[in-house]
Amino acid sequence: MNNNNGTSIFENGLIWFGAGVSIAEILTGTYFAGMGFFNGLAAILIGHVIGCAMMFATGLIGGFSRRSAMETVKMSFGQKGSLLFSILNILQLVGWTAIMIYDGALAADGVFQTGSWLWCLVIGALIILWILIGIRNLGKINTVAMAALFCLTIVLCFVIFRSGNIFEISGDGMSFGAAVELSVAMPLSWLPLISDYTREAKEPVKATAASVLVYGLVSCWMYVIGMGAAICTGESDIAQILLKAGLGVVGLIIIIFSTVTTTFLDAWSAGISSESVSAKLNGKWIAIAATIIGMVGAILFPMDDITDFLYLIGSVFAPMIAVQIASFFILKEDASAESVNVRNLIVWVIGFILYRFLMNVDLIVGNTLPDMVITVLICLVLAKLFPAAEKHHFTED
Repeated sequence: MNNNNGTSIFENGLIWFGAGVSIAEILTGTYFAGMGFFNGLAAILIGHVIGCAMMFATGLIGGFSRRSAMETVKMSFGQKGSLLFSILNILQLVGWTAIMIYDGALAADGVFQTGSWLWCLVIGALIILWILIGIRNLGKINTVAMAALFCLTIVLCFVIFRSGNIFEISGDGMSFGAAVELSVAMPLSWLPLISDYTREAKEPVKATAASVLVYGLVSCWMYVIGMGAAICTGESDIAQILLKAGLGVVGLIIIIFSTVTTTFLDAWSAGISSESVSAKLNGKWIAIAATIIGMVGAILFPMDDITDFLYLIGSVFAPMIAVQIASFFILKEDASAESVNVRNLIVWVIGFILYRFLMNVDLIVGNTLPDMVITVLICLVLAKLFPAAEKHHFTED
């Protein structure tokens, strides 16, 4: 299946470069500092390999079927069965929008203290501008913004790692399994979104591979910057890290534009997901509404620790994607014509409960991978016992 009017491999790569360059990812990386550089790096790499493999499979579903992320969910859970996930996805995307604006505004205010509420308004306004321009029209603006961010993050990386000994060892870090899970969490948070962008790719496999590879490398880079900065400066506050590294205006630019390019994807996908709930909704205006709600939330509520939020996302969407992978690639089922696929919903509930249970078990590979493997196996067993959905035959020309 080839879409000559779709997005190119380069355009998809740019989108996901912007997703990876994120203050939230740098902040998450600071949690790894207590493990020591090499243990932290190993956990970051293993977690991203697991998370990005899932991203690739998920992106292919959207690329082959030419459906948005939440439209692909209908293929596994039915028309009404997918509504639960569409609503949960919109809520988590609005939550991410608020968190990203909050983190960006707090960091910007730490560099130039004018009040974090003002930076919330500035960042929110820029995100709305990005939405109004639209993902297909960003073109040169996105290229320039990504090139500037690339150069600035190289400067940030060089200055931080030059400022201290990144190989200092501390024995006060989290367990290796918990660190792997925290590394899986970021790519996992993009699983309900990636098909919104790969569905329009001219070459689905290549574009999905480029998207995931670019995001994975950049995300690892951001984690390592955060971890190295925390080791070198003894700080976990991104503003203090930038100030200690001597990056004033440069640091501010990194903060604002990395926040805008990442949060834009969250808000935009909230709009796309809303169209799966009702065809009467306009995705662009819902995206703007999501940005405004996120902006207000960032001004009114503290959002300093997002680990529980990340694990909640994992417990909802890891088993959902596991069911989709089993249904699409192995069983080749299509439940789009059904109202509710009860069998797959039951499998998802089991996977959700299993994930919450595994959170209390310290496994060296984290709990997302075991949860998804077991969920896939349960899905296959029940499909043998209760065959239901129609078969699909998607191929790439």
